[in-house]
Amino acid sequence: MLSRTGLENRSFRRFAPAAFVNSWQRQSLARQFLLVGSVFSLGAIVLVGLLVTRQIEQTVTRNAAASTALYVDSVIAPLLPDMAKATRLDTVSTRALDETLAQGALGKRLMTFRIWSRDGEILYSSDPNQIGRRYPPSKDLSAAFGGHLVAEFNQVDDVESAAERQSGVPLLEIYSPVLQPWSGEVVAVTEFYELAGDLENDLFRARLQSWGAVAAVALLFFLGLSAIVLRGSRTIERQGVELRRRIEDLSRLLAQNRALRSRIQRAAAATATLNEGYLRKLGADLHDGPAQLVAFAALRLGNGALADPQTPPERRQKEVEVIGRSLDEAMGEIRAICAGHVLPHIETASLAGILRDLAESHRRRTGHDVALRRIEEPASLPAAAKICIYRFVQEALNNGFKHAGGKGQWVEATGCGSAVRVAVGDAGPGFCGKVQGSGVGLLGMRHRVESLGGTFLVQSDNSGTVVTMTLPLHEMEKIA
Repeated sequence: MLSRTGLENRSFRRFAPAAFVNSWQRQSLARQFLLVGSVFSLGAIVLVGLLVTRQIEQTVTRNAAASTALYVDSVIAPLLPDMAKATRLDTVSTRALDETLAQGALGKRLMTFRIWSRDGEILYSSDPNQIGRRYPPSKDLSAAFGGHLVAEFNQVDDVESAAERQSGVPLLEIYSPVLQPWSGEVVAVTEFYELAGDLENDLFRARLQSWGAVAAVALLFFLGLSAIVLRGSRTIERQGVELRRRIEDLSRLLAQNRALRSRIQRAAAATATLNEGYLRKLGADLHDGPAQLVAFAALRLGNGALADPQTPPERRQKEVEVIGRSLDEAMGEIRAICAGHVLPHIETASLAGILRDLAESHRRRTGHDVALRRIEEPASLPAAAKICIYRFVQEALNNGFKHAGGKGQWVEATGCGSAVRVAVGDAGPGFCGKVQGSGVGLLGMRHRVESLGGTFLVQSDNSGTVVTMTLPLHEMEKIA
């Protein structure tokens, strides 16, 4: 079984890439570019720098070797015999080479000098102990016998060059072919090691300059791209923030639209129910009031007392008066019912005028005054808002008279450019718990207000009840 530590390590390996990817994706584009670009730029600097410096080293080494070989050949060539015929150097040639290499410019520049035959024998060497020895031809020696000038800087790896390796000084190894003048055939190869302290310094300066140039160009290129990417990243971030803000605004508006649509649907469904309730109430009011009085009058007319000639005039007069009072009372109730359902001409009336008319009508009907606390006229009030306010105040005053006995009733209206608020209150005992509407009471008031996009609020305690409605005028203007 795996230990707990083993399980944790496996879990870490499983989730580490996902965590790294998530962390990487949370970085801005500019930071991602800086990180990745830095790695690639550093790699490009190293790669290009190595290639450039290698090319420079090879070129400088080859040019230095060519000039040295040309100089050495110009000095050594007259001292050599016909190498196409001689397989050994005679004593005169050997002594001349020794004297030439021991003194003068060559003696100061060359550390070792050898002449090779094609089969790998050393025909001459500045070290006499190596003359006559044979070694397997190296790659560089074979290339030189092929007619190529070969030069290597500080790469002393030949078997016969142990002393040079142990010297610890910078050396330029050169293999130069010796050509027969009239045929151009390679008859021998000279190998010599030049002291290359100056060349080493030149190569060091060349490396510094090449690395500096490559790094400067790469850095300028990277900084230029970084500036462009940084500006683009900032633009994208600003656009992303703006886009997210607009998406949030749109989501909020969509949520509000869904809520309003739901409220409108509920209000539309409730309106049909309320209309049916109004019709039932109107039918009940007509049946229980005027219809009963008219039926009573018809019954008195049909009892035969008025049509009977034997009826005394006093009784006849009494019957006529009873029938007349019944009909008058029926007409009065019909007018009262009509007054409650027929709107006055409020389209051209002001808000203050509407509220004053409602307060006066309520006082005439109930005998209780209504205090108009504060009335602020909005700049513009649509007709739909006036009708809603009229029905709201009318129903609220009727409910206050019915449940609070009309005690301390008051009306207040405040308006601004964007909304109008109307409150109706009383000083009755209030009520507790959920209000159960009858279909034409508080529930009807709520649905009427919410159908126009407004809000409805009821507050009640033992000091009285206040009902408040608020209508958004800018939405009302769109509806109108």
